[in-house]
Amino acid sequence: MPFAIYLLGLAVFAQGTSEFMLSGLVSGIAGDLGVSIPAAGHLTSAFAVGMVVGAPLMAVLSRRFPRRRALLAFLVAFLAAHVAGALTTSFAVLLLTRVVGALANAGFLAVALVTAAGLAGPDAKGRATSALLGGVTVACVAGVPAGALLGEVWGWRSAFWAVALLSLPALVAIARAVPAGAPDTAAPHPAGQEDAGPNLLGELRALRSPRLRLTLLLGALVNGATFCTFTYLAPLVTEVTGLGSGWVPAVLALFGTGSFAGVSLAGRVADARPLPLLAGGSCALLGALALLAVSATHPAAVAVLVLLLGALSFGVGATLISQVLYAASGAPTLAGGFATAAFNVGAAFGPWCGGLALSAGLGHRAPLWVSALLVGVALAVGGTAYARRRRGGAPAPAVPSFRGSGRCARTPPRP
Repeated sequence: MPFAIYLLGLAVFAQGTSEFMLSGLVSGIAGDLGVSIPAAGHLTSAFAVGMVVGAPLMAVLSRRFPRRRALLAFLVAFLAAHVAGALTTSFAVLLLTRVVGALANAGFLAVALVTAAGLAGPDAKGRATSALLGGVTVACVAGVPAGALLGEVWGWRSAFWAVALLSLPALVAIARAVPAGAPDTAAPHPAGQEDAGPNLLGELRALRSPRLRLTLLLGALVNGATFCTFTYLAPLVTEVTGLGSGWVPAVLALFGTGSFAGVSLAGRVADARPLPLLAGGSCALLGALALLAVSATHPAAVAVLVLLLGALSFGVGATLISQVLYAASGAPTLAGGFATAAFNVGAAFGPWCGGLALSAGLGHRAPLWVSALLVGVALAVGGTAYARRRRGGAPAPAVPSFRGSGRCARTPPRP
């Protein structure tokens, strides 16, 4: 595997850390900037909104520029947004930097996926994608707890500085290691002509597919549940479980370890048996959320259930992403954009719903019940669609039309 792919993965690790680290910084940001915890939780939603808008938009716009130049421009914008966030004393400005950082993240990821596939060659695209997007899961295991620990010791701004500093070596390395014009696996085009690629309108027509729309909806609901719980996990641990704030990084590390295990398991079985994994995993996720809500005062139960929630959330989410890519076979360049946008709709909607429950005075367990409700809706919608397909004699919408490619199921829930 070309070393440049791992350098791209370093940048993805920094960006994944930025997206998820707010779970351990919400309380500190709220106290420092004089806003409520639900308001600080909107920073997660703002990042998700930027990803929703940026994923399809940047995927189209970045095709006009050489890949190395686009990668460097997006990474510089991402770095600058975090420097501005670390320096500001205004919550409004911090909110804006989250949107800008998300747009840059979405653009970088769109270009990096194509670049990594080109560098690896036509027979190693799955391995290249796994190596690149593995940075997101590693961010959950190591980057997020480290950010929470920095926030606890030196304040939340130190975590923003750390992300910016982590982006610097990736910036230098990409400038040196990534070719100015990344290899293209398609047939060469005459000099001076751009790659026509798939017709954009034709790819957008793929959204007419009922199976694709259903899978996108299920992905948004499940990812909404994941982010609703994850965003307010730190206040749950300190206010309900009664653990000190120093335990928050350890709890987040448990969630990240579970997410790594869930993605790994999904990568092995999701292509061959997606429907049992989705149905069984979603039912187990619903049960684990409810169990955590009623046993949140017991530290041992919290530790076990947080680990389990990470595995179930990311395992189901990874499988749904693979199903989006199967269902969007008519949109080879925008399929990832469709998945990213849908999953980040959930990432914005989930914390917003959890914040509403907190603002209503329902207590710090409320986001868990909101998450359980979202998973329950996903089960109801998916089960109804499956029953209708069975009655009509059509194949179930979650079953892929072909097998043999493990790369889709190994993709983590935030491309």
